[in-house]
Amino acid sequence: MSEPKWKQNLITGYQNFRAKPYKRHKDLYEEVGKLGQKPDIMVIACSDSRVNPSAIFNAYPGELFILRNVANIVPPYDPSAGYHGTSTAIEFAVKSLQVDAIVVMGHESCGGISAYLASLGAEEKQENAEHSFLSDWIQILDAAHENLLARNTENADSQRHLEYAGVRQSIANLLSFPFVEQAVSAGELSLLGAYFSIIEGRLLFADDEGEFKEIPSEKVA
Repeated sequence: MSEPKWKQNLITGYQNFRAKPYKRHKDLYEEVGKLGQKPDIMVIACSDSRVNPSAIFNAYPGELFILRNVANIVPPYDPSAGYHGTSTAIEFAVKSLQVDAIVVMGHESCGGISAYLASLGAEEKQENAEHSFLSDWIQILDAAHENLLARNTENADSQRHLEYAGVRQSIANLLSFPFVEQAVSAGELSLLGAYFSIIEGRLLFADDEGEFKEIPSEKVA
């Protein structure tokens, strides 16, 4: 009985990895495997299959500590009991790995942002409707949408502008974590908003005012 296509794709991908990237960087894999990781940068990105931070930044194993979730959302600090996967990764990056920077990277055509925009003005769900983890999660974007309304009313319901606003809000939410705020105040940690255009393969960084500016795609001689 033949393997299903999805499984065969995994096997083929692994075999190509062993034949090329792993073979080329075998010593590096052995080094980071034995000595542990010491990345300088944490990247909080979307789970979207089209956006791979390691590929975008051409990173080697051990260079980036990557957290991915729907719509690259950082929730506000919440010490109450529960399963706080994103917050746990942030704490580990700052306290244990002592990264130099956290980059929150949004992207073009984000499905989580689309879902949030589609939910605006929608009728209230039936009381007996099935619980949606996605609905609960993207409600964190309420603050981003409210800030966008105050900042740019004309584009408050624009996909691209809300993608930008979501990144800005996640940066603000990072600062609600006491250990993040302390590290930033001490000059030990930097925060950066970023945005990736899938269609054009272009990267933008946010300036101090939260405006996104394109990064040159070629090295300057």
